Amino acid sequence: MLGFADEALIEVRSGNGGNGCVSFRREKYIPHGGPNGGDGGKGGDVIFCVKRNMRTLANIRHKHCFKARNGGDGSGWNRYGKDGEDIVIPLPPGTTIWDAETDELIHDFTTEAENEQFVFLKGGKGGWGNVHFKTSTNQAPRYAHPGTPGETRMLRVELSIMADAGLVGFPSAGKSSLLAAFTNARPKVAPYPFTTKIPNLGVLRVDDETDVIIADIPGIIEGASEGKGLGDQFLKHITRTSCLIFMIDAADTFEGTNCFTAYESLKNELGNYSPELLEKPRIVLCNKIDIEGAYDNAIQIIEEIRKNEPKTICVPVSVQNNRGMKEAREEIVNLVNRLEGRDKKHEAEVEKENNFGKAFMAERAGFDDEDMDEEIQYPGME
Repeated sequence: MLGFADEALIEVRSGNGGNGCVSFRREKYIPHGGPNGGDGGKGGDVIFCVKRNMRTLANIRHKHCFKARNGGDGSGWNRYGKDGEDIVIPLPPGTTIWDAETDELIHDFTTEAENEQFVFLKGGKGGWGNVHFKTSTNQAPRYAHPGTPGETRMLRVELSIMADAGLVGFPSAGKSSLLAAFTNARPKVAPYPFTTKIPNLGVLRVDDETDVIIADIPGIIEGASEGKGLGDQFLKHITRTSCLIFMIDAADTFEGTNCFTAYESLKNELGNYSPELLEKPRIVLCNKIDIEGAYDNAIQIIEEIRKNEPKTICVPVSVQNNRGMKEAREEIVNLVNRLEGRDKKHEAEVEKENNFGKAFMAERAGFDDEDMDEEIQYPGME
């Protein structure tokens, strides 16, 4: 995600309509040819579309003005001006467009399909040529309509990464290591804090048809919701996730943190930023249990959490030594499937297959559906 950008301030302009033409037919032996001025062309539109292979706003961050083409002017012999070309601005899914002056939400690109387009500004209309104004009392009109101007708007474009689960934790908690272990992502991993400076996305492959997208944001520090560090800048990227994964450093390898108060501190920062984040289902992973004394800390942390939050899933893990990782993976997949309704879909498919098999065997045995409760004798059971 080199060149990551999640905000941009841009100016968009639709094209002006072309002017109509004042022209008269001039031919030998035809002294009174009459008007033949063509119409102006339509101005280009400003269009936004979704590209699912895009992950950032880097393509528009440094280009401040997006302008559609103007329509061409009309000309003689009833020749119409050319329509202006539209300007198509590609955006990644999860992007929202706001009016920079009024803070009005214009459009939210969360459910659009690939290449689905949103026409934001229409181009100006082309003006009529003088051929349209000929009447029985005015057979030589010497005026035409000018094209209507296009529109200009200042927009604020913001990106919130679309993911199923969001990783939350203090620096050096092991979030990037977990992302690298579970997914195809290759974030920077180093034995010092603040190695993650931009959000990272990884895809956890469940089976041939199901994926779980995990978002890793830079480490949160106390006071992040008030603007300290990088946490508040990227906290918005977990607002659209279905659930949260809290990473607790049970060994206290980051100076200034306490593993026994880390969970409450993280919840406090999330709640100050957006109370809705605390309503999301969560999993707590107590990491680094391979370090001496960290396992006992993890058990104490988990017992304290379960006293106040019996439904919160807690798992002690060691990403470095692969301890508890299988259980953590299963819990993450099961939680996401439950929240997305995938488990119900799977149960419905299994039930459908069972009903089909049941009806098929009943037909083979010569029974009706009403007789299926009785024992059926199949070939070879004599």
